[in-house]
Amino acid sequence: MTETPPRRPGRRGRPGYDLESLLAVAVDLFHERGYDGTSMEDLSRKLGITKSAIYHHVRSKDELLRLAVNRGLDALFAEVDKLDDVEGRAIDKLEHLVRASVRVLVEQLPFVTLLLRVRGNSQVERDALARRRQFDQIVADLVSKAAADGDLRPDIDPAISARLLFGMVNSLVEWYRPRGGVGADALANIVAAVAFDGLRVRPTH
Repeated sequence: MTETPPRRPGRRGRPGYDLESLLAVAVDLFHERGYDGTSMEDLSRKLGITKSAIYHHVRSKDELLRLAVNRGLDALFAEVDKLDDVEGRAIDKLEHLVRASVRVLVEQLPFVTLLLRVRGNSQVERDALARRRQFDQIVADLVSKAAADGDLRPDIDPAISARLLFGMVNSLVEWYRPRGGVGADALANIVAAVAFDGLRVRPTH
C-alpha cells in the first residue's frame, strides 16, 4: 500500500519566510487591522511575496488564525498536563497554574493577546472559545477543591475567585511589554503574591 506523503509545513515560500515567520506577520496584521479586516492580499503585500507563496504553507486565512490561537491554548494545556506532577494540595496546583499561565502569556504574548480577543465570529473562534471554557473550568475546579480543603478564604465565592485570578492574568496583555520591563518569572511572582496573599486562609496563632 502506498503511503500518503506528509504535508510540507517546513518548506519556504521565499528565503526568510517559513511558516513561523509568516504566522508572526499575520498575527501582527490581525492586531493592527482586525482579523476580519485583514485579507490575504494585505498579508502578501506586507510580506512582499505572492499569495501563492503563502498558500504553499497554509490553505486559508482561517488556518492562520487557528494556528495562532492554538499556540497560546496548547501552551496553557501543556501546563495543565503537568499538574499531576505538582506536589501538594489543590492550592499548590492552582498557584503553579497561575504562575505558569503568566509565563505562557509573556512568552507567547502576541498569540495570547489574539486569543483573548476572539469573539466567536467563525468556527475557528468558536473552537478557541470552547477550549478557553474548558481551561476556565479546570481553574474553577481547582479553586473549589482548594476552598473545600480549607486553604482559601470561605467568605469569597470560589467561582468569583477563579474569575478574578485569571482576569488579573489576562489583563496583562493590555499593558505588559517585555522590552525593558519585568521578566516572566518576576511577573509571575508578583501576580502570585497579589493573588494568593489575599486569597489564602491566614494561620491563626
